[in-house]
Amino acid sequence: MNEIMAIWAEWIKPSAGLPTVQWSILLALAALTGHLVQRYAGVPKVVGYSAVGAFAGLAGFTGAAWPLQGTGLFLLELGVAVVLFEAGGRIPMRWFRHNPMVLVQSLAESTLTFVAVYWALTFFGVRDVVAEPLALLAMAASPAVLSRVINDTRASGPVTERAMVLSTLSTLYALTLCSARAGMMGRGEQSLTDTFYPVAVVLGLSVVVGAGLALALRSALRVMSPTSENTAILLLALIAAGAALAAHFGGSAPLAALLGGMMLKQLNPRPWSWPRQMGTASAMLTMLMFVLVSVVAAQADWSGQVAGLVAALVVARALAKIIGIALGNVGSGASWKQALWVGCAMSPMSSVALLIVSQFVASSASLGPRIASIALPAILLMEVLGAIVATFAIYRARESSRPWTHKPWTNSTGELRE
Repeated sequence: MNEIMAIWAEWIKPSAGLPTVQWSILLALAALTGHLVQRYAGVPKVVGYSAVGAFAGLAGFTGAAWPLQGTGLFLLELGVAVVLFEAGGRIPMRWFRHNPMVLVQSLAESTLTFVAVYWALTFFGVRDVVAEPLALLAMAASPAVLSRVINDTRASGPVTERAMVLSTLSTLYALTLCSARAGMMGRGEQSLTDTFYPVAVVLGLSVVVGAGLALALRSALRVMSPTSENTAILLLALIAAGAALAAHFGGSAPLAALLGGMMLKQLNPRPWSWPRQMGTASAMLTMLMFVLVSVVAAQADWSGQVAGLVAALVVARALAKIIGIALGNVGSGASWKQALWVGCAMSPMSSVALLIVSQFVASSASLGPRIASIALPAILLMEVLGAIVATFAIYRARESSRPWTHKPWTNSTGELRE
């Protein structure tokens, strides 16, 4: 593929640059593939996006170099920030006051996931300094993938809502702890105070930026209509500015957006729908994010040993999330069967995990590549397989229609045709 790109670059010189043409064609193929796999296979569009990106990455696509930096890294941060802002805006804090066992479930599954993945990796000979970051990474589910699954299957119900809330909370824990852990890499032995200080810094700075974002949007909503396209532009611009500021001052851009969405929900509790213009822009950015993740993750070096470690991580993570949610199920208002499907729905890993891995790689030239060699294949696997598992779990919970039902085409008069 590199030879084809070199020949192409000799005779085509677009004004915006060859990478722009390559990414435009790749996104067009992803959009088409996502539509076709949803219509004929009944799986979410994200599976098609990821498949196109993975094929391009395996074929040697050079439009996304690893480790991510510059524009590619900022676009990934912005895409994650937009998704997490929306996810944070769906969490009502009063729910936790009325049902505190949901928080217990969240802490139980995240803690058990860390312990199980850490034990599984060290059992297979992975060093502690590599197993610990991977175990922290495994805590994070993927609100981005799960939200696409929910939208594509039109799912609604207690399992869907709880899975989304628990995925968002696990992402909050992972972003805070992993950002702090990345900052401590290469510093040798750390005291208890030295360990908690980076966590407090990341969380504190992210809270400040998130609060500023929430207050700015709350003030704007006093004079602007939520359905206005200008409100959508303002929202995207503020999220982009907040992401850049949080990363610059040492916080976490996605974490700041997540906290900003949660705060805005408390300041403006009435639900407000994103305007159609925001939905289109968000969908485009989300598709780019999924394709970018799979392109980068597909560039990892596979081997028999790596495949075994990836399998151990994925299996330990899946079992820990299901068992952790089941342990915290007492008094949470959910049945045991619902707890099983919630745990299955939390299986995807995607953009948040890749962003965390890029932090580890940037922080340590020695440990970062070792972490990435295991994390990247796991992310690619669970972006695709996790979306399918989540779709099946939501269907088995009877909160969506049968996902693999064939949808016939219709012509311009509305008549069905195959």
